[in-house]
Amino acid sequence: MAIYHFSVKVISRAAGSSALAAAAYRSASRLHDQRLDRHHDFSNKASVVHSEVMLPDGAPEAWQDREQLWNAVEAVEIRKDAQLAREVEFAIPREMSQAEGIALARDFVQREFVDQGMVADLNVHWDIGADGEPKPHAHVMLGLREVTQDGFGAKVRGWNSTQLLTHWREAWADHVNERLAELDIDARVDHRSLEEQGIALEPQHKIGPAASRMVDQGQASERLEEHLDIARSNGEKILANPGIALDGITHGQATFTTRDLAMFVHRHSEGKDQFDAIMAAVKASPDLVALGKDGRGEERFTSRSMLETEQRLEKATVTLDARRHHGVADRHVERALERASARGLDLSAEQRGAFEHVTGAKDLSNVIGYAGTGKSAMLGVARDAWELAGYEVRGAALSGIAAENLESGSDIASRTIAGMEHQWAQDHELLTDRSILVIDEAGMIGTRQMERVLREAEKRGAKVVLVGDPEQLQAIEAGASFRSIAERHGSVEITSIRRQQEDWQRDATRALATGRADEAITAYEEKGHVHAAETREDARRSLIERWDRDRIADPQASRIILTHTNEEVYNLNQAARAQLRAADILGDEVRLTVARGARSFAQGDRVMFLRNERSLSVKNGSLGTVAQISQLGMRVMLDDGRSVGFDVKDYADIDHGYAATIHKAQGMTVDKVHVLATPGLDRHASYVALSRHRRSVELHYGRDDFDDRRKLVRTLGRERGKDMASDYDQARAPVRQPVSSPFAGLRLNAAPIVEKAAPPPPEVATSPDVAAEIPGAIQRHARAIQAIFAMQDQGSAMTPDQAAELGAARKGLNDIREHAARDAEAAYIRRPSLVGRAAQGDTEPARRAILHERDLRTDPNLRADRFVADWNRKSQAAEQAYADGDEPRRRVIQNSMRSMALSLERDPQLESVLANRKSQLGISVEGRRSLGADLAFNHGIDMGRGRARGIGIGM
Repeated sequence: MAIYHFSVKVISRAAGSSALAAAAYRSASRLHDQRLDRHHDFSNKASVVHSEVMLPDGAPEAWQDREQLWNAVEAVEIRKDAQLAREVEFAIPREMSQAEGIALARDFVQREFVDQGMVADLNVHWDIGADGEPKPHAHVMLGLREVTQDGFGAKVRGWNSTQLLTHWREAWADHVNERLAELDIDARVDHRSLEEQGIALEPQHKIGPAASRMVDQGQASERLEEHLDIARSNGEKILANPGIALDGITHGQATFTTRDLAMFVHRHSEGKDQFDAIMAAVKASPDLVALGKDGRGEERFTSRSMLETEQRLEKATVTLDARRHHGVADRHVERALERASARGLDLSAEQRGAFEHVTGAKDLSNVIGYAGTGKSAMLGVARDAWELAGYEVRGAALSGIAAENLESGSDIASRTIAGMEHQWAQDHELLTDRSILVIDEAGMIGTRQMERVLREAEKRGAKVVLVGDPEQLQAIEAGASFRSIAERHGSVEITSIRRQQEDWQRDATRALATGRADEAITAYEEKGHVHAAETREDARRSLIERWDRDRIADPQASRIILTHTNEEVYNLNQAARAQLRAADILGDEVRLTVARGARSFAQGDRVMFLRNERSLSVKNGSLGTVAQISQLGMRVMLDDGRSVGFDVKDYADIDHGYAATIHKAQGMTVDKVHVLATPGLDRHASYVALSRHRRSVELHYGRDDFDDRRKLVRTLGRERGKDMASDYDQARAPVRQPVSSPFAGLRLNAAPIVEKAAPPPPEVATSPDVAAEIPGAIQRHARAIQAIFAMQDQGSAMTPDQAAELGAARKGLNDIREHAARDAEAAYIRRPSLVGRAAQGDTEPARRAILHERDLRTDPNLRADRFVADWNRKSQAAEQAYADGDEPRRRVIQNSMRSMALSLERDPQLESVLANRKSQLGISVEGRRSLGADLAFNHGIDMGRGRARGIGIGM
């Protein structure tokens, strides 16, 4: 959660302070105080990641030395109670990397303080709490006097004004939010006070070893007292408004357990009494929503705000799905296909199906494609068709490099979602009813951002095309919006992989896409592409040696080294450069200070750009080779053939580009990939890492990280998919009853389920008065649904009057018997023909079906009977589709089977009953899994949060 903190105080002798002591502590250095004739030594202090004296024009160069600067300050201030310096402290968003945080702080200090004539001593601290969470912040000591060539002049009284402090606070928030948008990070800060916004929590700093020892020895620790004061203050804020905790914990996850909540409260409270009080307050909050148990039997919760966001998202998607305003005439479709064919691009059957889907009239289209299936090529043909039809086509993606890849692969002008939203906020580049918005890598977009974008598209009358793969890297923010939208509203899939050249590699990628890491790793092992070493250091050395041999043997091939952490990226980059330096490949070294610190660059170096910059037309993740280098800047030949030059003082967000994190690589395609596996990987990251190549991938690991192959496979195959609050039954009951979202749980446009009619349920005694009311209530409800279906068939959304009538009809049924409307709609999903009969007055079949649904809802044994029957029917249908060679139909059926297996996590009663009927479900192999996972495993169906996929031959 991005946190806003900005405070200003004065360092004064009246408080017993020394400028040298303050500077030494904040910079973790040893400074000699000439006035006191003593040393202030804090050189053993940890967590200072950047320390720099920044001087305005005309300042003496000697002041670059921190000791000389602050001794000059002490010398010019002669009063016993003199004010020596101003200290500004601000929190850096923890969502940023260290390099990004340092650059953020430097830019702000330069613009707001140094350019205004102040000397500034900047120190960035990157504390890590006991919970492993970073606590980044910056301390800036500022001079109070004007600067001349001869030293300090008079004090500048205007720097003390309240108006200037107000400006700094707001300017810092604007600066942070602008940079977050540039970095494609979906987080924002607010400079308003707690009273004004009611959600701020202060960052807590690490209690270092020195402070801990002082406490153990009974000595006072200013650092510890500050830490405890902040924790206590945060706890008081949460007690006053428990919603702060709920907002904080649901920033990165849509649902949470009691343990998750306890960990969050522990970080933001002081002492057992306050912890207990906060836990009780949050659990009693009306904004806490209980969702029931998950597949592991743990109770899960969400916030009312998160649930309402999901409901707004569903409202927007229902409206977009129902609208049919963006059809493309057949002549334009055929013309676009002819043009593509003339360029040598002939779409496969799957690509053609996706092309026809996205160029259809519906205002919401979802395309799911495995890595390397040619999604961008298909979108390029669709762009041509849309433009022939007179539509304006825009592209968007979460990251800059993904937007660049979408644009280069499809010729759709693209930008980051954060940048797009920034323009919308300024009333620029707004969508219209002639807009087609294509969003790539949609699986990485969190629920809140997806809701904002789709709601804007709905409001403007635009069409949205979501493209991605829910099994690749997950959203950083809360939710799995793309997966949920695809499940609720349907999608087309592209599964024929084109990126890899060898059939066995394409099969391995398909195995990774369907959660079968063991199968994929086995395939690469058998071909000699998996390499174990005794330690990670040995694995790194082996990887670089293999990378270098391959570079020499095949210098024209494109290649990248991938790993999980920025620390390992640095190590691999340095090792690669050392190999090139030994081979005399690189030119003369030039030492530069860039965003991530001091780096040596040379002509011939591979570099990666780390920040979007429109003036250079580079994205976060763009790669190139240094053509020219000097102390001032460099010229880089980008991989796309363009040459860009820049001064490092204007653009310093650059690093070596031999290695990159896997998150930087989603959407990337190169000839050859080398991967260093570390324990932080999961099935989503390993899928991305091992599918970027056209020709080959080499996987390296150390046995100090993975004891044996089994542990490697388990790590690379572990499921970390994100969930939605709406995945759980309790979330299906709306928190509020919005008029525009009347079909909670009713899948519109769903294909009828072909099945044998269920046997009639036993009659249930009903009072004469109630019995007389039932037919009329059923008929009214069915007519309301039928009217909405008729509007949808015409390509129109339901009207407010129709939504109101459905709400009244539901209420009429529920007044007769609780949950009757829900039972009716469940019956209509299974047997759509009942709607028309009931609307015409033949309500008896519908009444009996409604009673049957009630019995099923309340009796787990009856639900088990239905589950077994449905499961076996679908299993037989999937086998028949496989025998017929009808792969698309088989995938559709298996998607439905996966949803059934996943539903057991939300129905522990049914799961308990079915545990005794495993043989009837075809479960012959049992593991340490949930029943749903065992069920899916035995029938070859992936149980991940993404989507179901078959794992038989021919996929």
